[in-house]
Amino acid sequence: MTPQAVIFDIGNVLVEWQPEDYFDRTYGAARRRRLFAEVDLHGMNLAIDAGGDFATTIEACAAQHPDWAVEIMNWKENWIKIASPLIPRSIRLLRALRVKGVPVFALTNFGDTNYAYAQTEYVFLNEFDREYVSGRMKLIKPDPAIYAAVERDCGIAPGGLIFVDDRAENIAAARQRGWQVHLFDGPEGWAAKLVSLGLLSESEAA
Repeated sequence: MTPQAVIFDIGNVLVEWQPEDYFDRTYGAARRRRLFAEVDLHGMNLAIDAGGDFATTIEACAAQHPDWAVEIMNWKENWIKIASPLIPRSIRLLRALRVKGVPVFALTNFGDTNYAYAQTEYVFLNEFDREYVSGRMKLIKPDPAIYAAVERDCGIAPGGLIFVDDRAENIAAARQRGWQVHLFDGPEGWAAKLVSLGLLSESEAA
């Protein structure tokens, strides 16, 4: 079945999301390893993705870990540097689909406030036909409820959706609902998938 809409994850599909790399560059690998071992920064970020206030959640974490407060607040003050760089070919694929008239949605674990901020820095984030942002929805992947919410809102049957994500558990949850899926391991494979589905020609996916 040819998909009626394409749903993109954002982190590590359209924008690199590797916080450890940023903290390695900023503080050195050894200090970063200590920081991430002693402070659950990924858990902090997940709380934001689930609907927690961006600034308040980070400030509370810093207050709980005063020895690491400077480093934790760096997450807040330089967040856009953590959410970088862009993945240019993936963005080109998104835009090629839109040129063809294929509806393109975002389904992302992302805080509400920092998603709005990212939209001011990354123009392509304003180009989706529909945005499903976990921090707004108060649901996070791979909870089946977030996929059900997408289906209800867009009105497209599960088999008419193709979803790309870099995390196997998110892909598995979508597949369980009957979505077509692609586990992202680079834009080349994603481009080939879109060609194989008949959504783009090879030249359009280049």
